[in-house]
Amino acid sequence: MNKGGVVIVIEDDMDDQFVLEEVFKELNFPNKRIYFPDGHAALLYLNGPSEPAFLILSDINLPRLNGLELRVELKKNADIALKCVPYLYFTTSVNHQHVIDAYCESAQGFFVKPSEYHEIKDLIELIVKYWTASTAVRAA
Repeated sequence: MNKGGVVIVIEDDMDDQFVLEEVFKELNFPNKRIYFPDGHAALLYLNGPSEPAFLILSDINLPRLNGLELRVELKKNADIALKCVPYLYFTTSVNHQHVIDAYCESAQGFFVKPSEYHEIKDLIELIVKYWTASTAVRAA
């Protein structure tokens, strides 16, 4: 995990992308954000020469490659796994099986998107502050 790295957001809903970007701007977090509309696009980016990442926020219900499938694919890549980037689900899905599957694949968090802007802002602030305060491990 690189605390100064990019925040990767995998979200197919453009309105949700807009809201998240507004939240990050309002909270004045310095990390650059990169948005992907599906898991496949994010996988291509992460498998290539990419900027160091701080966090991955992923929806579950995505086209082409859903968030759960993406997590499985990322765990197969030792180079990505060694970067120790927290993989968090940020989704409207409250499916109990999705929660179980997410944690079985070593997700570091599962958060249900609130419906109110101020609640989204509070939750994103909590998430980023938590991971900023945590001790980072850097791969050699």
